[in-house]
Amino acid sequence: MKVIGLAGWSGAGKTTLLTRLIPYFKAQGLRVSVIKHAHHQFDVDVPGKDSWRHREAGAAEVLVASSNRWALMHELRGAAEPRLPELLSKLSAVDLVVVEGFKREPHRKIEVHRAGNDKPLLFPDDPGIVGIATDTAIETRLPTVHLDDIEAAAALLLRAAMPVEEAVAKSDALR
Repeated sequence: MKVIGLAGWSGAGKTTLLTRLIPYFKAQGLRVSVIKHAHHQFDVDVPGKDSWRHREAGAAEVLVASSNRWALMHELRGAAEPRLPELLSKLSAVDLVVVEGFKREPHRKIEVHRAGNDKPLLFPDDPGIVGIATDTAIETRLPTVHLDDIEAAAALLLRAAMPVEEAVAKSDALR
């Protein structure tokens, strides 16, 4: 299993790029999972539903299952936010895990940069950034691809992806 990140400012197009890459990878016969970091409080449950009521009552975990999917919700209840290695260990084995966010973790990342976002590039200050997907010309030695060139972006992600064990070791070294 390999892992690669997409990093960039809000509005740069990380989610848009990823939702275009996933079908491309799938068509190539690859199984892909995603870990998405949220900077704000979020809920995947619907207020008033039984699972929501179980969590509100104080359950540490609630697992909901049907014939179409299952979801495990784990309440932190004041515990520290889990780091990327812990989250990676919870996934089933796939060919590629794409991490959206977690830009402070040391795994390899492709920066997603949109000129119209009017934000500075991350790559000069983040040694984990090994390539850039952008809609503008950037002067750098890093490999760059256009945001709309899905085939080139997919190739860049696959070339840059690192074994999960290596990403975990790099993260653990920072502790």
